[in-house]
Amino acid sequence: MFQDLKPHLADLQKRLIIIALTLLVMFFVCFSFYEPILNWILAPVEAALPTGSHMIAVELGETFFTALMVSFFAAFFASLPVIFWQLWLFLAPGLYSNEKRILVPFVVGASVMFSAGALFSYYIVVPLGFAFLIDFGSTVVSVTPSIGAYVSFFIKIVFGFGIAFELPVITFFFAVVGLVNDQMMKDFFRYAVVLIFIIAAVLTPPDVVSQMLMAMPLLVLYVISIYIAKIFNPADKVEEHAEEDEE
Repeated sequence: MFQDLKPHLADLQKRLIIIALTLLVMFFVCFSFYEPILNWILAPVEAALPTGSHMIAVELGETFFTALMVSFFAAFFASLPVIFWQLWLFLAPGLYSNEKRILVPFVVGASVMFSAGALFSYYIVVPLGFAFLIDFGSTVVSVTPSIGAYVSFFIKIVFGFGIAFELPVITFFFAVVGLVNDQMMKDFFRYAVVLIFIIAAVLTPPDVVSQMLMAMPLLVLYVISIYIAKIFNPADKVEEHAEEDEE
């Protein structure tokens, strides 16, 4: 049994090495100009801060470690096509030839949807969510957020939205290989609603606005995913053709 797994483990190791090297190269590239990236990340919270307030560093090495976080964050985004490409190449040997043809749609779609989720969180969720949190109680206390804590929380939200927006792409892949269909997703809908709101509560700031801003798009994406499963599941197509032949 171990001998059967050995080629797969060797291939997995190869894919992980390529991903790691890509991330490492992109990390050093991004670290060389981390300041513009950091300014872009800080823009939403700085716009929400009261006049006279500013970001601070509360620990000696906080600025340096924040720069590392920002660089890795940017490197991951720049490496997304390679990451999804290597993931696909690892899965491809277990697929049929017709299923392997969706390589380009999978890589492009996964990269685009992750970026769409990240940008949605940056331009919509982060400004509204942090504006609410900063305004709440601002008449009582002076708001001076830590740069390290903010960037860490920002990355968590952006990654959360990026992963969440992969739902249609994951559904597309599972539908093509015949693992899900639209009826299965319809039957699971009531449970999906509960899971979506739980995920939204975990990944967003502790306010209703941010949670709803994550939950609502996810519900829409789930509905879209139902139609994707209906269109691309090969079993459904066979059944449709069989029904047409009987008529």
